[in-house]
Amino acid sequence: MEPGNLTRVSGFLLLGFSEGPELQPLIFGLFLSMYMITVFGNMLIILAVSSDSHLHTPMYFFLANLSFVDICFTSTTIPKMLMNIQRERKVITYADCITQMYFFLLFAGLDNYILTVMAYDRFLAICHPLHYMIIMNPRLCGLLVLMSWIMSILHSLLQCLMVLRLSFCTILEIPHFFCEIKQVVQLACSDTFLNHMVMYFGAGLLGGGPLAGILYSYSKIVFSILRISSSQGKYKAFSTCASHLSVVSLFYCTSLGVYLSSATPQSSHSGATASVMYTVATPMLNPFIYSLRNKDIKRALKRFFGKETIKGPIVLGLKKMHMIAGLKA
Repeated sequence: MEPGNLTRVSGFLLLGFSEGPELQPLIFGLFLSMYMITVFGNMLIILAVSSDSHLHTPMYFFLANLSFVDICFTSTTIPKMLMNIQRERKVITYADCITQMYFFLLFAGLDNYILTVMAYDRFLAICHPLHYMIIMNPRLCGLLVLMSWIMSILHSLLQCLMVLRLSFCTILEIPHFFCEIKQVVQLACSDTFLNHMVMYFGAGLLGGGPLAGILYSYSKIVFSILRISSSQGKYKAFSTCASHLSVVSLFYCTSLGVYLSSATPQSSHSGATASVMYTVATPMLNPFIYSLRNKDIKRALKRFFGKETIKGPIVLGLKKMHMIAGLKA
């Protein structure tokens, strides 16, 4: 870890949450549990959507993609952090740091874009129900996801290429549990003005643009719901987008909280603690938000695990027995 050119930098030191060794087992157990819940919950969503033909609709297609991205999003940071705690090593090599940064930015961008696409999907379903299936055909759905991937890849690649041009000083300690781009850029000895400009541009592209699209979609949705005469119709229309609205609010509120916390002078570990909310907590809570009140997902999971296939013949058999008993009587 010598100063100077990038080729002489061997790696960085990830400080994580706490330097106290007595807290490391607790942190390891907590994050391992959260990671397992995230992977298992999102995998169930993917299995439910892929196994049930009734869920082969645009809304659930985007939901399955979001679940896949959430698994990848947490997998870029948490396994490495757990390995560091287990091995009691906080060092990450320069190549691994850049790779982690690339995939973190990639899947963070995908989260943003897919949430925006899902808002557009709900806008069409509520505001233009007669033309919904014509507009949201499989070709357009695939194209929207593909464009989300392309935009995220290009943005992530640009940010990482900008970091590669930097040279670093002797202090290579990152007060975080992963290679967060802002923290890495702050360690550079060379001029970082261009890097900050690109980061601000990327924040506007990944944050401002999708958020504006989501707000526009939901403003139209609210006006359409208010025009519905019956209260039952209003409730039914709102319930179709309530889960997505909850996930969007959770994602953007936690992201904004992290941004505001990093902008104020505070403990070096506070930024890492705040980042847990959108890097771990949000992907973990998404399956619960989408499945707790979703009868379609619950039904699909029951079918997948064979509960309905076992229960169905028993119920039919009991009904037939009652019918036979009634005829005999």
